[in-house]
Amino acid sequence: MEKKHTNRYGDVYTFTLLEDGNIQWSGEFKWCRFGWPNDYSKSWEKYQNDNPSGGLDFDQFKEEVHKSIYDSEDRYIGPSEIAEVYGKLVTSNKDVINMVDPSGGPYLTSGSEFMGKTIKEFKPNTEGYLIITEQ
Repeated sequence: MEKKHTNRYGDVYTFTLLEDGNIQWSGEFKWCRFGWPNDYSKSWEKYQNDNPSGGLDFDQFKEEVHKSIYDSEDRYIGPSEIAEVYGKLVTSNKDVINMVDPSGGPYLTSGSEFMGKTIKEFKPNTEGYLIITEQ
């Protein structure tokens, strides 16, 4: 199965569903941004070492480490205490691409549904990107 997409600049992208369930995304990626997922391992490890008797669970920590504090008039005050201490330890996992957005679109990211599949990650190749899907 093949699907074509023309973005707002007239660039044509072709999506080919492969036999293994992944999708080949072909086209021009000269002007493109992409992203990596957050790696919380160092930040979470330090938090756990600093709080041996417990505290936040991992999901609560991930939310709190990005939290900002605002006053009653919605003016920014600063990062939360957790964000201040542990936020700088959150890095990007550059071994995984989880978002691709060529100029003019289409924007695709992990967790999104596309061609009946859920996107897991992207692998660059000579054609463009292989979209790895959850199997």
